Amino acid sequence: MKISRYADAGVDIDAKAAALARAKKAIRSTFTPGVLGDVGGFGGLFQPDFSKYREPVLVGSTDGVGTKLKVAIDMGRHDTCGADLVNHCVNDILVQGARPLFFLDYIATGKVEPGVIEAVIEGIARACRESGIALLGGETAEMPGFYAAGEYDVAGTIVGVVDRAKILDGSRIAAGDVAVGLPSVGLQTNGYTLARKVFFDTMGHGPKDKLAELGGRAIGDVLLDPHLAYLNAMEPLLDADLAHGMAHLTGGGFYDNIPRVLPEGLDVVVKSGAWPVPPVFEVIGREGAVSFEEMHRVFNMGVGLVVFVAPADLARVGQIWKDMGQRWFAIGNVKAGGSRRVVVEPAPQA
Repeated sequence: MKISRYADAGVDIDAKAAALARAKKAIRSTFTPGVLGDVGGFGGLFQPDFSKYREPVLVGSTDGVGTKLKVAIDMGRHDTCGADLVNHCVNDILVQGARPLFFLDYIATGKVEPGVIEAVIEGIARACRESGIALLGGETAEMPGFYAAGEYDVAGTIVGVVDRAKILDGSRIAAGDVAVGLPSVGLQTNGYTLARKVFFDTMGHGPKDKLAELGGRAIGDVLLDPHLAYLNAMEPLLDADLAHGMAHLTGGGFYDNIPRVLPEGLDVVVKSGAWPVPPVFEVIGREGAVSFEEMHRVFNMGVGLVVFVAPADLARVGQIWKDMGQRWFAIGNVKAGGSRRVVVEPAPQA
């Protein structure tokens, strides 16, 4: 067969243009005062207002959603993972004390389906609006033969700013500090390859099967519970200089993420049972015969963000969060004389 048009080779330029046209309203809804220009430029223009910063430092991060996308595709729900992507990136720069400025997205697919792409971008835009971020630009790539039919991937880059004197690098964490956990509602965006293996292979369920242990909800819906952003909860603490450090519990769970912000000579002891563990983790651990240590290395176990605060400030921090309706749990303490090690103590048996 002779090929005379790009579409004959599998790339539909018109479909891509249609997808962008349908998403323009959502993208524009995220524009903040720093945005210059409109949707569709070769590059996004942003004029930041650094007037309140003495020594502004830009903080950047990039990430993807991982195999959570497989669940979204199987469930036919495309409006959640875009928001997960933004919120994950927000938290990754938040732990350094940064506020987000703008976000860039990248979507790749085997065949552009305008409705699907629009839903993904709507999710990205929704999360950007909630955190006051401009969706400054992005790219949608149609790659037939590289992605299977119906599949896509999404990644993003965030840029934020923090005053140099207020960078949180963990150096202020001290022996005696309290480790406070802000709850997640599920897996966030990590551990999905193991979770899918347990639910769909070991247990033999489909993503739309409902389990009583999951509150009668479909497995896929539970696995698509959102990755929360903790910016709004942490802003008043940052403003009041109450946070000594933070760790975002992503891939690597407690054991790999907390040491990234610990100074030498300190350990953290986490007390399992100090917070409620969502049922999804209990099912995975039991049905997959996954060890206690492995569960806490792969998953967040219901704690999305760990914040280190001085004992003298804990009551004030707790009141701030109470006033804004933010749940929190004191989950452990910082100990002197260690080697940046995390010990997760099993909950006492009843």
